This record gives sequence, structure tokens and C-alpha cells, in this order.
Amino acid sequence: MEAPHYPFLAFNFSVEIRVPGISDGVLCEAAFSECDGLDMTMDVKTIREGGNNSSQVRLIGPVNYGQLTLKRGFTGNVQLWNWFEAQQFGSAGQLRSDLRGQVTVVLHSADRTKSVAQWVLRNCLLTRLKGPSLNGKDGGIAIEELQLAYESLTLAEQAA
Repeated sequence: MEAPHYPFLAFNFSVEIRVPGISDGVLCEAAFSECDGLDMTMDVKTIREGGNNSSQVRLIGPVNYGQLTLKRGFTGNVQLWNWFEAQQFGSAGQLRSDLRGQVTVVLHSADRTKSVAQWVLRNCLLTRLKGPSLNGKDGGIAIEELQLAYESLTLAEQAA
């Protein structure tokens, strides 16, 4: 993946978003300075055996996923705003399939010559989009905070 161009070079995280109901290709490429919420928690079920009060059996249960929060970013277009609006006015059927995105969060090396790690989030919904204080000197579309709810999270393998 090509690194985003100026003014994005100072940011260590980039995000690629694909939403089939909005765009055939990449909906948005953005760069962010903070990323939080790459989170998976596995429930644990405890089973006790009748008459055995000194031990228990632990079994894994379903996995729960966090909510991704990206802060202080830039993008070159307004497609995130279009996605949020499409979700706001979309039908139930659209919200179940067409308006769910796939998001790839890429952590870049310090010199930005390679990606260090990539997380792929599937079936994402854009739940919060907060613009910045406006400043006429910046050339991109700034994003103060973006939040995504997602249904699965995987770490993509990196080439050596």
C-alpha cells in the first residue's frame, strides 16, 4: 500500500476503508496519530462438577470486540461523512450488508518505508465522526475523532 501524501507523512497510522454500498474501490485513505480499541476479549465459562467442591473447569466462550477510536487524522476527501450519512438514512437491509465496511489499520515504521503491522476489521459501522476546530491553513480534511464498531478483528501477516 502506498503511503498517503502530504500532509499525512507525520502520522504513524493509516487507515484504508472499503464500503461496497458507497464505493467500488477504496472509500477513504486516512492517516491518524492515535489508535485505540484493537480489542478482543474471550468470555470464560466456569463449570463445577457436582460433589467436587475443590476444583472447577474453565471453558472458553464467545469473543467480544471493542470499538475502534482513531484520533487526530487527515483524509483527502469527504467520503467518511457520506458513509455516516448513508448509515443514518439507510434501510435495515442496507445496514446489515451494503453499508458495513472493511477497515485496515496499518502501523508504519518510523521512517514510513514499510508497514509493521496491519489489523483488518470486518463488518464495521461508523458510530462517531467528529470534525476538528476549523483552520484555513490545512490542505486536507481533518478528523478529530472517528469511532467504529466492528464484528471481527484479525492481524494480517507481514512479509519479511
